[in-house]
Amino acid sequence: MAQTTLRPPAAIAVLGAGNMGSGIAQACAQAGFSVRVRDVDAPSLERGRSRIEQMLRGAIDRKKMTPEKAEEVRRRIVFTVDLAEAVTGAALVVEAVFEEIEVKRAVFRALAPLVGPETLVVTNTSSLRVADLVAGFPNPARFAGLHFFYPAAINKLVEVIGGPETAPATVAELVRFCYLLRKIPIETADRAGFCVNRFFVPYLNEAARLAGEGTASLATIEQVGREVFGATLGPFELMNVTGIPIAFHAESSLYAAFGPAYAPAEALGAQFRGGQPWPWKETAVEPERAAAVRERFLGLTIGIAVQLVEEGVATAEATDRGAVVGLRRRFGPFALLNQLGVAESLRLVEAYARGRNGEFPVPASLRARAARGEAAWPMRSVRVERNGPVAWVLLDRPEVLNSLNSDVLGQVDSAFRELEGDPEVRAVVLAGSSPVFAAGADIAEMERKSLAEGLAFGFLGQRVAERIERFPAPVIALVEGYALGGGLELALAADFIVAAEGAQLGLPEVTVGIHPGMGGATRLVRLIGRARTKLLTYTGVPVRAEEAARMGFVARVVPAAAAREEVQALAEQIASRAPLGVRWVKQVIDRGLDAPLAAGLYLEGESAGHTFGTADRSEGMRAFLERRPPRFQGK
Repeated sequence: MAQTTLRPPAAIAVLGAGNMGSGIAQACAQAGFSVRVRDVDAPSLERGRSRIEQMLRGAIDRKKMTPEKAEEVRRRIVFTVDLAEAVTGAALVVEAVFEEIEVKRAVFRALAPLVGPETLVVTNTSSLRVADLVAGFPNPARFAGLHFFYPAAINKLVEVIGGPETAPATVAELVRFCYLLRKIPIETADRAGFCVNRFFVPYLNEAARLAGEGTASLATIEQVGREVFGATLGPFELMNVTGIPIAFHAESSLYAAFGPAYAPAEALGAQFRGGQPWPWKETAVEPERAAAVRERFLGLTIGIAVQLVEEGVATAEATDRGAVVGLRRRFGPFALLNQLGVAESLRLVEAYARGRNGEFPVPASLRARAARGEAAWPMRSVRVERNGPVAWVLLDRPEVLNSLNSDVLGQVDSAFRELEGDPEVRAVVLAGSSPVFAAGADIAEMERKSLAEGLAFGFLGQRVAERIERFPAPVIALVEGYALGGGLELALAADFIVAAEGAQLGLPEVTVGIHPGMGGATRLVRLIGRARTKLLTYTGVPVRAEEAARMGFVARVVPAAAAREEVQALAEQIASRAPLGVRWVKQVIDRGLDAPLAAGLYLEGESAGHTFGTADRSEGMRAFLERRPPRFQGK
């Protein structure tokens, strides 16, 4: 299968100009794509155009967008009732029609003969399985799901769903596409409710059940929902805003897929049929009843979240990311689990299950962790991916621009420590999982630190940076988006920095009352001299990648759209060279930097001489004479 690359200004077709379709179209146009919006008639298109115009005017009023940028967005969007005109030549087609399976299937039947084999096709659905929509589509490897969260032009979360025949390359390209839209994607399995709605919709249903049972007043349930999850809106106000019918139909879909544990509450059904909003403001808060509501909400949410992970629907990290980004909660389910502890979380889930007469399953993995005496559910903020001889160490907190806290630094340290013992690793790339390296230290954590804790954090960062610096194989830092504060300090510990066009790099610590403490100033002065280092650290003003390259602390600037491909190719090139030669010359350069010239020259000559005793030297020179590529083994 030829790989489709979704990069601006490629054409994106959006089928449906409703609330979701118009928002998706706007998001794509804002990212620089050419967008064609199709709907069945002119009035529908005009309503979609008006929605986009209203959103753009709002962005201008809030100073989020300039009038000139808004005009660019308008020019990138065209509207048509002609399906063939919309989809012909499009790199991606996004179906965004009414959430009804037969309506969507009809769209795909009409679409199938009009799109080429290279076009990616996705359904924007919040509840329908990709497997149920792709049946009969001629190219299932290029068919997937993208669940944009409302409002699609603003909300940053997108669930990326691969169907039973979706090619991994399709999923990977859609993840990259989401990042180009400045969204935060999470990958989920193709199961009813996907990840977020699987635990969010039952929460709304549980609120109705609590009210129907008389456990607490509507106002009490509303307040507890806000407090437990750190949310702006509680369950009843959310349903009033987004629509009670949506909650009822979504819970009914989950009930059909998963059985009695997800049965719609009688009170929710009654409210749906009555067509009136929840009158929660007309009731009083009952503090003495809050604890019972809190325990029910926690038992339900944690139980379903752990089930999701057990079933392989999503990772714990993706589940929390979905809650924080998509639902705009302060706490995700696993963050709550870890606040409570594994044992207490198990107690709450078991209590909830007893209240549902055994219909609600208690996850075996939660019981197993409690039996082992584990205090918390492990959460990864750093992950390692292997691509041949190149290992990528990825900072993975995109919801906070990969900001660094103590846990992240510890995980970076562990990742490099584990890679040190792997002889197959010949180069490492340190980067962000998203197109952002790291926007600095986590101020929310830093603000709470005492003097002693601040000192400890700085020295922790220095130890991690030193491990990166002394890693035996070459380390490349790929900077996309931002490398600020502690992020730049980590990047400076690599052998060199490659930055994407337009990336911003700087040490802005003085703007929040501190200064670099993880080695940034000390390393930077050795690269660009005292005056320029003082200019950057005194002002705290970042510079763009191009200026950083002129100053001398970025080794290469690469196109933003192909940054990862270029760095992978560079790392592979380095990895193809004699491993011992590369590792030893790295030590020569690093150790000789601060040594007197005579000592540095001796070190270089001695090290080069020792390479003559290696098998790689024999292989390299023999291959040169035989005019063939060498096969180095690091011996």
